[in-house]
Amino acid sequence: MCGLLYTNKASDSNVFAKALNLMKFRGPDNTTRIMIDSHHFGHQRLKILGLGDDSNQPLYSKSKKHLIIYNGEIYNFNNLAYKYSINLKTGCDTELGIELFEKVGAEFIHELNGMFSILIFNIEDKSIFAARDRLGIKPLYYSMNRGLYFCSEIAPIKYLIDNITIDEIGLRQYLLLRSFFNNHTIYNEIKSFPPAHYYKNGKFYRYWSIPDKEQSPPTDNELFDLLCSSIEYRKVSDVPIGSYLSGGLDSTLITALAKTKNTWTVGLENENEFKWSSLASCSLKTTHKEVVMSPQLYLSNLKTMVQVRQEPLSVPNEVFIYEMTKKVKEKNMVILSGEGADELFFGYDRIFKWASQASSWDLKKFSELYSYSTTEDLEIIEYAIDPFVNLKKPILIVAAFFQIAHLHGLLRRLDFATMLCGVEARVPFVDHRIVERLAGTPIEYRMEKGIVKAPLKRLAQGIIPSQIIQRRKVGFPVNLNYIFNNNESFRYNMKKFFKLNLSILGVR
Repeated sequence: MCGLLYTNKASDSNVFAKALNLMKFRGPDNTTRIMIDSHHFGHQRLKILGLGDDSNQPLYSKSKKHLIIYNGEIYNFNNLAYKYSINLKTGCDTELGIELFEKVGAEFIHELNGMFSILIFNIEDKSIFAARDRLGIKPLYYSMNRGLYFCSEIAPIKYLIDNITIDEIGLRQYLLLRSFFNNHTIYNEIKSFPPAHYYKNGKFYRYWSIPDKEQSPPTDNELFDLLCSSIEYRKVSDVPIGSYLSGGLDSTLITALAKTKNTWTVGLENENEFKWSSLASCSLKTTHKEVVMSPQLYLSNLKTMVQVRQEPLSVPNEVFIYEMTKKVKEKNMVILSGEGADELFFGYDRIFKWASQASSWDLKKFSELYSYSTTEDLEIIEYAIDPFVNLKKPILIVAAFFQIAHLHGLLRRLDFATMLCGVEARVPFVDHRIVERLAGTPIEYRMEKGIVKAPLKRLAQGIIPSQIIQRRKVGFPVNLNYIFNNNESFRYNMKKFFKLNLSILGVR
């Protein structure tokens, strides 16, 4: 839910209001701006929990010593309120966040199960505390360009600061890897707040890491209980919840366990997964909607999304998600999605099978398997993978890269495409408890007998149709030949997709 904007740079309040309005889509239910000395706070609210106006933000603590602007959901907020004897007057997780911060300080972040970007302001000493969830489900950007800025989107910061320049490293990352790594964006002056960190007294501190020690795998019962718990947490809502349903293993299993009533899928008229989603929907007895995209609608939506986001899109199917979510908004304000399962359970069989069989790390081979460009740029590949090479074994390096760096781009895709429609997406597979429990488990567990996602397939037996469990993974296809009306290669069309995004931004 929501979007936050903060700056300590004294500026015209009308300019700040215009900047905040650039992300009104993130929270169309309420807009609030306040100013304390030279500190500007803005919030766009999407009402998901605690639907009353007393949950609007910025929200002051009961002591009036702090205020909070916040984006996301703390799923275990009721459990924490009970544990710490906090009386929630609003029925909203935002109140829990600021009151728990006052009780235990920065350490409160370890208690949270959810997705969040948080900014808390100390009214007495004017200090800032900011934090982002462990895996970067909810976006947060910052700038220290002649002032301090935090925001849920790039566009408002870009509007507020002068002389924006293109980050050449970010540009090379995008053209090669379709996304941004190590906190880069397309702009030099704007950075991505690192997941699993908090900011305090002018410094960033890491508060969580994926465990890097080997451990025995969970039993099927243990994994099933963890997944069910994660899904139940993500059903905490005061508004209706639906599910995406492509007819693949991940979305079908989530829909079955969540027992959602409304489901959606999307595709091109001549290329889609409607047969499989219909099979899943009939089995699970959902009210199902098929959304059809045309090339003309695709290109129109892409232009709109890039102009609003002021950042290039990373994945072609982000446009599909946006069009599908427009239809979701007619019935639901919260949607469940399957991001994270492929990263957890080694669903990208080609690259994970190579990594599991390789005796030593081979940067060039990884580049061949992972990059999206026709041009080699090993320096950028090495920079992207550098945070993980200390793990030594190729399978551990690739697993960590996908779980942290690759997934981060997919989560940004999902967040923007859904929030642009005023819909909140939730990702049960990206629960830090599941991530921690699977970290360091053997390749033989996650790819038993060479079968990708073997543990999930066992859990799904008897719950979803066997045809869906056994079907070959196809991802979320976008036929760019059909979109661009050509017969060129995949990499040629990906390059064309990248260049089209950049041209909309005026980047050459």
